[in-house]
Amino acid sequence: MNKSELINAMSAKSGLSRAIAKEALNAFIASVYDAMKEGDKVSLVGFGTFSVSERAARKGVNPVTKEYIEIPAKKVVKFKPGAELSLD
Repeated sequence: MNKSELINAMSAKSGLSRAIAKEALNAFIASVYDAMKEGDKVSLVGFGTFSVSERAARKGVNPVTKEYIEIPAKKVVKFKPGAELSLD
């Protein structure tokens, strides 16, 4: 499912217009992005938790030249699904 299909599904399930569903989805994405940029967690009970984790700098190998390279530290987004999100 891509973003457009998600907007259509949200519109159909909520009875809102496509334009309002699109605004709601964009507001949700922006809010999650802003919270995580500040280092906060975003927990949606029953769905899951978005969080930010730091990866340490490390050494790697360039597969073409076989040279060792330094991979810099960076922040990555993690998602931990909630118990109710199980598809079983």
